Amino acid sequence: MKSIKTRPGCRFPLGATCESDGVNFSMFSRHASRVELLLYETVDAPSPCGVLNLDPEINRDFFFWNIFVEGATAGMAYTWRADGPDDTAVSGFRFHPDRQLLDPCARIVFDDFWDRERAKADPNAEPLRAVVPAPLDDYDWEGVEMPDHAPNRSIIYEMHVRGFTRHYSSGVSKPGTFSGIVEKIPYLKELGITHIELLPIMAFDEQDVPRGVRELGLKNYWGYSTHSYFALHPSYFVEPWKAGCLDEFRDMVKEFHKAGIGIIMDVVFNHTAEGGEDGPIINFKGLSNREFYHLDPQDRRKYKDFTGCGNTVNCNHPQVTFFIIECLEYWIRYFHIDGFRFDLASVMARGEDGKPMHHAPVIWSLEFCHGISSAGLIAEAWDAGGLYQVGGFPGYRWQEWNGRYRDVVRRFVRGDRGLIGEMATRLAGSSDLYQPGGRHPFNSINFVTCHDGFTLNDLVSYAKKHNEANGEENRDGTDENFSCNYGVEGETEDRAISALRFRQAKNFMALLFLSQGVPMILSGDEVLRTQKGNNNCWCQDNELSWMDWSLMKKNAEMLRFTREIIAFRRRHPCLMRRHFLTGERRDGLEMPDISWHGTELFRPPWDDPQARHLAFTLSRAERDEEDIHVMINMEEDQELEMELPRLGQGHWHLAVDTFRPMPHDIISPERQKPFSEDGYIVKPRSIAVFERRLSR
Repeated sequence: MKSIKTRPGCRFPLGATCESDGVNFSMFSRHASRVELLLYETVDAPSPCGVLNLDPEINRDFFFWNIFVEGATAGMAYTWRADGPDDTAVSGFRFHPDRQLLDPCARIVFDDFWDRERAKADPNAEPLRAVVPAPLDDYDWEGVEMPDHAPNRSIIYEMHVRGFTRHYSSGVSKPGTFSGIVEKIPYLKELGITHIELLPIMAFDEQDVPRGVRELGLKNYWGYSTHSYFALHPSYFVEPWKAGCLDEFRDMVKEFHKAGIGIIMDVVFNHTAEGGEDGPIINFKGLSNREFYHLDPQDRRKYKDFTGCGNTVNCNHPQVTFFIIECLEYWIRYFHIDGFRFDLASVMARGEDGKPMHHAPVIWSLEFCHGISSAGLIAEAWDAGGLYQVGGFPGYRWQEWNGRYRDVVRRFVRGDRGLIGEMATRLAGSSDLYQPGGRHPFNSINFVTCHDGFTLNDLVSYAKKHNEANGEENRDGTDENFSCNYGVEGETEDRAISALRFRQAKNFMALLFLSQGVPMILSGDEVLRTQKGNNNCWCQDNELSWMDWSLMKKNAEMLRFTREIIAFRRRHPCLMRRHFLTGERRDGLEMPDISWHGTELFRPPWDDPQARHLAFTLSRAERDEEDIHVMINMEEDQELEMELPRLGQGHWHLAVDTFRPMPHDIISPERQKPFSEDGYIVKPRSIAVFERRLSR
């Protein structure tokens, strides 16, 4: 730019907004005394083409600094500089006149020059740069609507964008990118899921790892180190340097919506990539450190850490609450995102003093915000500071990752005794957690595995974690896995052990989809992907974490079972009730909505601490549906003859028996045959399910 003409800008929208005659720049910093905007003609230009000094009398409105640069265009890069008080220990500010800062509301981020370690020590180090995006309103959604899935009928598939297609076996043309995922939509649609939940895709710092991890050449793979909440992670694009690159992501969303599949973003508003006192200054620290983070009131150089990541976002400061709401509305308005999963969400329940508060402004603002009302909200209802709110997270429409469901189901399938009562409660939707607060079964997100921990294959193959490859001497990752190796740690050629593990994997999958609440499965569990016993692959951007597509053939039986058990659930609304079961008859049905049994009808083993078996009957929720009867036997070596309910009309038809091999392990309705006996022998460590229908 030969000459730069400017005029006062607008404080909204935040970030850089491209208009017909130039670009509006706006960012927030309440306490900055001097602000400069540095412009670069291209993303990789070695030096700025202009440095604009903003006049606080002209370019400042309340918290916001803004300027309109005439003739500026999409594709240009920019940074900010801010000066102000620097008595950090007393005031909590971290201003520096020379340090270039990334726009907190950057829409596109260029990170090729970024060196985290250098940035920690040198205020003149090359910063992360923001890129002016192409106009966001120009995208053609072709009239494609967001899928309208009732929350109780949702089935979630948690995946990592790069890991899903990065393996050579994926066969996609653009592996590891948003475009790569599009090529796998037919696979996901055939699987039967309704939503994909993407591990963090907001721009994060891949270099945010401890020294020992970095020395092994590893990086932050999962992405729980966000620095730019309005931007997508650059390496997930095919061409991240282009001003129109955001359309690649919107193309992906549109194609998923065409297939009837929603998109849930995993968002990390509990901490940022700037870390603690010794972390780099990227954006928030250099502009609004005192407002954005929880600081130690005795020494404001230090950060309170309720996240285990060095800092904690001060979510209930008015400015930060505003920022979070603006951010989520942006993703809904311009990208048609269907929902958000909040990592360590209990941080959002902490007031400005760090103490828990039930009426946390940010949580209730999200609960009632009209601009976010179309999106689902899922909380990981705990944090690293000891706050655990499963069943008690503030708000009514918030769903929760049900960690108690995970732990009880793992222990029960493993063979632990004394769990029959609680297991029944979890199968029935965890009414003890959600009913007292006026919530519903679908407030519970049920899962057995997720990104954080063992895969399903490893859950039945390892008795303890094996995280040596992470460079932290196996200290990282949880030790409380409730897993079992069934005789041998890790891989084995023992056919009996392999068969048992395979059956247990089916049992886990069956229980998940036979439970009230919303099921979530981890990507790759349907083909028994392994991480070799590593239960914390956060830094493993390699084949240890990537989806191996050759397993579709190797473990075709597990893939088929998963598809069929999902299909079974989807044709049975009685498994997806909106309200808790009562044990009473409804709508003139001949059976209660649920009946509990043991080996004998109506005699569940509630008072037997040694029992490891349970059965229940669910009556239909819709008139054209079939009743179902579930028998569970987790005894190690004892088969049980379990009674079937007597029917006035029709017959029971065997639909599932996890002890049987394919294709008899799960039988489609057209292949089922009437069963005339009064009972069924359920083999050890197996599950049988019957459907009731009139004989054909």
